[in-house]
Amino acid sequence: MHNLIVLAARPHDWTHRQFIDWWRGEHAEVTYPLPGLRRWLHTELAEGTDEKSAGWDGLSILSFDSKEALDVALASEEWQAAVAHVGPMRGRRMIFTGDEMTMVGERRDA
Repeated sequence: MHNLIVLAARPHDWTHRQFIDWWRGEHAEVTYPLPGLRRWLHTELAEGTDEKSAGWDGLSILSFDSKEALDVALASEEWQAAVAHVGPMRGRRMIFTGDEMTMVGERRDA
């Protein structure tokens, strides 16, 4: 899998809950149609473990079959719609891409 990873923080005038609800609701609706999207994991960040980690609200990992499939999604009208939807939100974000490797599979005995 090739992933698009988004780390985001809410606008200063939004609550954490308002931001997570927007991300998982209204914004999700414009994100679901991305061509080639195979999986989407979203983590609501409760708190940072140190001062450098504080201030972030959520992390999304959008997975595609390959870098080429991600490139198709990023060139699509659906991506432009998702970007336009985020435009007025005013929060902070960092975006990364990269290949996924499972280091530990799901454990049932842990």
